[in-house]
Amino acid sequence: MFRRDAGLMAAYLVDAETGELLDDLTDHRREFDLELAHTNIAGDLMDLDASVGLPGQLDPIDLADSLLVRYENLWAELTRSDVFDPEDQYLIEKRIGRLNELGFDVEEMEITTVDNGKQVKMVPRVVEHWHHKRRLASLTGLQVQENQARRLLNSLNRYRIILSEQEGRDVPLPVAAYRWISEVFNPSVQIIPHDLKGGLDDAELFHEILEHRWYLSEERHQDVGMPYAAQSYVDNVLRQRHH
Repeated sequence: MFRRDAGLMAAYLVDAETGELLDDLTDHRREFDLELAHTNIAGDLMDLDASVGLPGQLDPIDLADSLLVRYENLWAELTRSDVFDPEDQYLIEKRIGRLNELGFDVEEMEITTVDNGKQVKMVPRVVEHWHHKRRLASLTGLQVQENQARRLLNSLNRYRIILSEQEGRDVPLPVAAYRWISEVFNPSVQIIPHDLKGGLDDAELFHEILEHRWYLSEERHQDVGMPYAAQSYVDNVLRQRHH
């Protein structure tokens, strides 16, 4: 089943004939399942080609092969780990953004020190509709829209990484959420003059600050930080917008 969500399509599994839940998926089992899927899909496509034909003279075997290639690319994107230098924290948000675009949410991040950098292992999970909105509300009390909540949770998770690195321990998420509200979210939106808000709520303004920070960091190839990004957003975006 598909439902619209802010111009996008959200997919839901509503029925399944058979299924098996495994505690761990080995490479051997995954390869076996892929080979079986390839055989079944290729066979079905050949039957379809023989009965009504495939559009554009598509080859059933080539189509089935392409499925495996796309799956392996997706699997690599979901399971690979990245190494960041400490000052390149903005790359974490970029990585999370790519996973979000694929329809996955980053629920956990395991941080491991590697030489002079940080190895960030992300565990993406598909979550139900309105998950981010409810999750953010339970952690911070903020009532926002779903896509806003996703972006704010990304910022919160990123800040938790920084806190954990600074304190040398895994900072609990509720503790990180409390500090994120008081040290990141509130200071960022409170510097915006009321007459420049243009009817936008604080969550949308914070989202735009995050976007502005990302562009600035990309240009300079280093994280510019939220205080600088927020002030730059006021001076170079909002004031120009209302000029």
